[in-house]
Amino acid sequence: MHRRTALSVSAALLAAAPLLAACSGGTRPGTAAVVGGERITTSALQAQVNDVRAAQNRSEQGAQLIGATPGLERIKLNKMIQTAVLERAAKDAGVGVSTKEIEDVRKAQLEQAGDAKTLASAALQQAQLAPDQMDADTRFKLLRDKLFAHYGSQDKALAELGKAAQSLDIEVNPRYGRWDAQQILLGDQETPWITQRTRPEQAAPAGA
Repeated sequence: MHRRTALSVSAALLAAAPLLAACSGGTRPGTAAVVGGERITTSALQAQVNDVRAAQNRSEQGAQLIGATPGLERIKLNKMIQTAVLERAAKDAGVGVSTKEIEDVRKAQLEQAGDAKTLASAALQQAQLAPDQMDADTRFKLLRDKLFAHYGSQDKALAELGKAAQSLDIEVNPRYGRWDAQQILLGDQETPWITQRTRPEQAAPAGA
């Protein structure tokens, strides 16, 4: 029922406070990006990175996982910005996701994985997700898929996502790279939003 995606999102995006702080415009010290006049703070971004690094350090494959994700800050910031874009596009379309829908998908993931430890390990390896970031990843994918269904095609949905991104007037601290407004992504990250959305899941939330 859930699908493999090219993009996941960290749950600290929803849990960290403050994630978005009021901003008068433009990046400034302590700001990773400005989205819709609100800033994503470097402390909120670092909190997401630290959660993943801590989980990686606890893993038996810790050194390998850390070595494979040298650009974790950019990966996480990219996803944080894209989540804000998705939330705006979904709000404009009147699309939402319930807590029960998230719980149902997570239950199915757990049943498929066999146990919570296996599921968390796969999520960390495949999608750079710490355990407490998995619900927000599920919400992201459900919301994205509902938006695609609402517009009836991926091309139409992506066009609406582009409009939402433009309306948010996104600025990124150059330290983290250049925001590509046409592709709706930060720097040289992987192609966002859609990759093999119909292929069955393996044992965990799909990776980035």
